[in-house]
Amino acid sequence: MTAPETKVRWGIIGTGNIASRFASQVPTSATGEVVAVGSRSIESANAFADKWDIANRHGSYDDLLADPGVDAVYIATPHPMHVEWAIKTAEAGKHVLCEKPLAINKAWAEAMIEAAVANDVFLMEAYMYRCLPQTKLIAQLVRDGELGTVHQIQATFAFASSYRPESRIFADDLAGGGILDVGGYPVSMARLIAGAATGQPFADPAAVTAVGHVGETGADEWSVATLFFDGGVTAQVSTGVRLRDDNQVRIYGSEGYLVVEDPWFGGDGKPTHVTLHKAGEEPRDISADPALIYAAEADAVAAAIEQRQAPEMSWADTLGNLTVQDAWRKAIGQQYASERDDAIIPTATGRPLARKPDAPMKYGRIEGLDKDVSRLVMGVDNQQTLTHAAAIFDDFVERGGTTFDTAYIYGGGRGEKLLGQWITSRGNRDEIVVIGKGAHTPHCDPESITRQLTESLERLQTDHVDLYLMHRDNEEIPVSEFVDVLDEHYKAGRIKAFGGSNWSTTRFDEAIAYAEANGKQPFTLLSNHLSLARAYDVPWKGCRHVSDDESQAWLRDRQVALFPWSSQARGFFTGRAKPEDRSDEELVRCFYSDENFRRLDRARELGAAKGVEPTAIALAWLLHQPYPVFPLIGPRHISETRTSLPGLSVELTPEEVAWLTE
Repeated sequence: MTAPETKVRWGIIGTGNIASRFASQVPTSATGEVVAVGSRSIESANAFADKWDIANRHGSYDDLLADPGVDAVYIATPHPMHVEWAIKTAEAGKHVLCEKPLAINKAWAEAMIEAAVANDVFLMEAYMYRCLPQTKLIAQLVRDGELGTVHQIQATFAFASSYRPESRIFADDLAGGGILDVGGYPVSMARLIAGAATGQPFADPAAVTAVGHVGETGADEWSVATLFFDGGVTAQVSTGVRLRDDNQVRIYGSEGYLVVEDPWFGGDGKPTHVTLHKAGEEPRDISADPALIYAAEADAVAAAIEQRQAPEMSWADTLGNLTVQDAWRKAIGQQYASERDDAIIPTATGRPLARKPDAPMKYGRIEGLDKDVSRLVMGVDNQQTLTHAAAIFDDFVERGGTTFDTAYIYGGGRGEKLLGQWITSRGNRDEIVVIGKGAHTPHCDPESITRQLTESLERLQTDHVDLYLMHRDNEEIPVSEFVDVLDEHYKAGRIKAFGGSNWSTTRFDEAIAYAEANGKQPFTLLSNHLSLARAYDVPWKGCRHVSDDESQAWLRDRQVALFPWSSQARGFFTGRAKPEDRSDEELVRCFYSDENFRRLDRARELGAAKGVEPTAIALAWLLHQPYPVFPLIGPRHISETRTSLPGLSVELTPEEVAWLTE
């Protein structure tokens, strides 16, 4: 490639073997130079810098990030340190090339990507083999149909290391084991080839199965997995740190097979080739241009730095790879202590959790609760692990979120346990608002409220929930019995305010009337469905909406605080809803109508005028109702939280609010 006028000035964090290999090759690249190194001691930094003729040496990672002469940072620390230093590097405004795995699991990787987005910097996971001419040749041969229809991929990266429990390869606190250390190579190759076979940059498997041996330190020492892709392609991938294998890649298709003898290093500067075996033909060696692996990687970063991610290893590719690695580890029962449900889990950066100065959140108040209730409420029902929950919840708090919606039944209680452990880890119980729900059908009775609330408080590791909602109503039981038991818990301090989810307005009024007549605490909260797309049905039995004109008039008159679920109408405003696409039966049943598609068109028109997505207009419409509304959101990814927040800053005139629903 043609060298740029100004080379990328690299700093290196870490001084281990892989950092040395990077430092030795970048000076031979067309685009880069190593100008600085940071270590945890100045002695180590000096020794490394003297060896590789690096001008600037720093005795801390923070000092390297403060170096104005550094454009991009190569992070070569042990795996668990990647997330902290990648985020801090992005916050310092410097581009990031981070050793693989980007993080020890997908959840932390998403936090790193969000930091790159927020700070507008480049980020790439350092799978250097993806940058080699040989790897690009392999993918091109598959795309060109040289193997016919691809059916099976075999890929291995395994080695036998002498056993030392304290070494990086085996230590639990350093995320030892083969799947993260080198297992990501065969996974990424399999996904690359499966994608090339269908004309895509990569493909994600529909299922993963695996067996393996987990050693006494908890590290996976040998494992083999099978990846099942749509269309019939399968891949066998294997890895290990205590058992060597032939580190090859073989790709089998209808016309023959391809053998890659040196898939992960591609000759590293020496001539290299792959061998194509086709039926009825002599084996054919196909040469690839030689390249130094880390120099090629540095040049790939430079070529894509303005786009903020590289085609050799895009963010989506990295997240897909870690999804497989997470599933692989789970299949063999491998988990690090830092990932367990009872871990005191740190923040991604290691800093105390705090709201960012530019957080966009808005707030309201609920009678009886002396806390700010964020106008957006985080649903606690889509988080799969403690790490996933921590990444999502931390991000929400940093964006100004204070309020979390959970329920006795979510995940069989797992949602409450994850939230409780996160609260314990953060020590922030007094700063956040916890919404609890119980008494879901068929256990919708006064006795179940008490039994479930007691268990919920144990799971949440607290003595109270701030707001409590009956998850369903049971109209065979007089409202007086429900009000009596809720009032008892209110007076005992176990709940600060309460109400009903999926209650009719008639029963709600009955509850208020009984409370007022008998000196009890009244219902003040309602959580029924409402969105800009009017609901014609509800997705789950026993649910209720307040989309109709009568319910809207009731809300305006009573000024009851509404916490609407499915506030985005199951993705109706995201582009999923098209009149001709009827594949999502629930979306069609609940929201498809000429009226709602007119509302969608108006949201698009108004969004284009205001420079936001239709989803932001749909959220802003809720927030501009003439009664207090606190929409529930249920993000599975940090990016979904990010894209929900612009609705907070959209200002709608009364005429615009009315026009959207004319």
